Amino acid sequence: MPPVAVRTVPEYPSGVGQATLEKKLAHEMGRCIADFQLIEPGDRIMVALSGGKDSYSLLRLLDRARQRAPVAFELVAVHLDQGQPGYDGSALKAWLREQGHAYHILREDTYQLVTERIPEGKTYCSMCSRLRRGILYNAAERLGCTKIALGHHRDDAIETLMLNMMFNGSLSAMPAKLVSDDGRNTVIRPLLYSSERDISAYAQTQDFPIIPCNLCGSQEKLWRQEVKQLLDDIEERVPKVRQSMLAALKNVHATHLLGTSQP
Repeated sequence: MPPVAVRTVPEYPSGVGQATLEKKLAHEMGRCIADFQLIEPGDRIMVALSGGKDSYSLLRLLDRARQRAPVAFELVAVHLDQGQPGYDGSALKAWLREQGHAYHILREDTYQLVTERIPEGKTYCSMCSRLRRGILYNAAERLGCTKIALGHHRDDAIETLMLNMMFNGSLSAMPAKLVSDDGRNTVIRPLLYSSERDISAYAQTQDFPIIPCNLCGSQEKLWRQEVKQLLDDIEERVPKVRQSMLAALKNVHATHLLGTSQP
């Protein structure tokens, strides 16, 4: 597979302001929450704050929604320092304090574990995400959180669907609501109706102190980047391809798939 150039999210049209973007994202998030009943009265929601544009946007949008929601719920931001070389979380911590968010900073050296166990040339993402998920699950239980909110968006779900089809032979993606196998945790993805393009543009208007990922972000030849580029290429000819693929994830005809036995 040829090297993949670093992909940037297309620039948002000029003249589209912060208020318009926030209103659109808030509306999409509200629909997703309502469609899948993601938030219930009395919920204490852990927002997994990676330091990237998606999780910052999720925390801000949920906090704005909390202030006007008809049901009461709490938010607590949790950030995981994974021990990456050059990591500096001071700006993130200062931002959380400035915004008045309840937060916890965890530190687990998953970086060393991943780099020691994954052979050179292989991607780190799968093992890194498993380790991170386990740490967050345990922290959510310890902190008395009823839900864990992740910043995955529409593009993440579609790319995961394609990757699972290509490499795992599986028709699966990212559900808006998922109960862990052991039943201890419930994961929610309130931004699943929103595009990466919109979220990226919104994050720029907010000037979040982004922390780059030097683990997976530094690797070349990632198939997820290939899939992003493929979707970009298709979108030039089929402008609403991502919207259509997201709709397909809700419009499943199980009887028309090979895995379903006929009566």
